[in-house]
Amino acid sequence: MAPMGGTMKLAVVALFLALTIVVPRNVEDSDTCTYEALSDTDAVVCKGLQVFYPELGNIGCMFVPDCNNYRQKITHWNEPIVKFPRALEGATYILVMVDPDAPSRSSPKAQFWRHWLVTNIKGTDMKKGKIQGQELSAYQPPSPPARSGFHRYQFFIYLQEGQNISLHSKENKTRGNWKMDKFLNRFHLSEPEASTQFMTENYQDSPNYQPPAGGSSEPTDKPKQS
Repeated sequence: MAPMGGTMKLAVVALFLALTIVVPRNVEDSDTCTYEALSDTDAVVCKGLQVFYPELGNIGCMFVPDCNNYRQKITHWNEPIVKFPRALEGATYILVMVDPDAPSRSSPKAQFWRHWLVTNIKGTDMKKGKIQGQELSAYQPPSPPARSGFHRYQFFIYLQEGQNISLHSKENKTRGNWKMDKFLNRFHLSEPEASTQFMTENYQDSPNYQPPAGGSSEPTDKPKQS
């Protein structure tokens, strides 16, 4: 067999180096998951409250990462663990979760969209993240419409001072266009004891989104988007 020429040797070495450098880089990129904090402007809402979702951990004051299908998964997950470590053990609290950006932040015509409303939460449970009380509005997962940009999902904890909190029949008919300020004024609820928010967008708007082969994987009972 004739010896390998110099040109051929260089070509083989170049190919070997390309394989050893490029392949690991692709593997590393696929495993990267970046957690991005909210801007200083949006972070003013983040005051002493923690919100834990499966796989994500505490997502308070963060963007839902654009990886591991998190922006799709969060539209199906059950209610998160909401923890207020500084809650008073003898107090009773109210939890409010809203989307102020329905249907979009640039045109919030359906502000506020009520995602979750729970009253009569004991302080001992609030400290542990156990949201047990009277659920006036069952939890509805974040489901921002496609091409509506990023939505803020806000959580507020109010001190319930012996009041019987309820929604009017008109408020119960829809979750959108909720006059949250009137609700708070009706029960003399002023500043929240704690609050936070996270942001996410429709997962199909992600530059990394790839439609599933053979049709949609969406559930048939998906709630109305907001």
